[in-house]
Amino acid sequence: MEMDLGKRVEFHCHTIFSDGILLPAALAVEAKIRGTAAIAFTDHVDPSNIEFAIKSLVHFCKEVGDSLGIKVIPGAEISYIPPAEIEKWSKKARKFGAKIIVVHGQSPVEPVFPGTNHAAVQLKGLVNILAHPGNITVEDAILASKNGIYLELSARNGHNTGNLHVAKMAKQYGAKLLVNTDAHSEKDLVTQEKAFEIATAAGLSKEEVLKAVKDNPHDLLASINESLM
Repeated sequence: MEMDLGKRVEFHCHTIFSDGILLPAALAVEAKIRGTAAIAFTDHVDPSNIEFAIKSLVHFCKEVGDSLGIKVIPGAEISYIPPAEIEKWSKKARKFGAKIIVVHGQSPVEPVFPGTNHAAVQLKGLVNILAHPGNITVEDAILASKNGIYLELSARNGHNTGNLHVAKMAKQYGAKLLVNTDAHSEKDLVTQEKAFEIATAAGLSKEEVLKAVKDNPHDLLASINESLM
């Protein structure tokens, strides 16, 4: 008997409004082809582009609505911001219309400021996901659990070398996990079956994998849907 993995939900991807190569519509349609039910566009933002990028995504999502056959959500990835400034720019992202906030964590590749993970997991109710958090500490895993901030298992090469440690910390201290692609093109997108493989490779049990690829994403999507109403 096949497992019911549910529909895929992708919360971390990039369009031409940062360093992706596709327009939002193209990326959304490519995701739909792969069985994705909802996709959040979380382009890299910093003080140089935050207003333009987010407002462009908000406009796109408003204009297309459900016409593409996939739910589209405007978001942002706060990237390379000093830890003391992450709260400020996350609030600005919300002001400009981002419905989901991802923070670019301390990945084994693409290093950001030390202390970024710690700053992000303290922002309960503001930050949704700490992306590719690499060698996350016990303290920060506990804070992520306490503050309801999801930790990401990454499908992206380089970032994914931290998956085993991230999964171990999340399991031990009760933080919730998600599998995201950090897609920059259609080639980076994955099916739900591939997401299952990624979570399994991170050392999760079957039950834990199902939470990471099915239950947790749909819980987060439900909370975002409430904010859109």
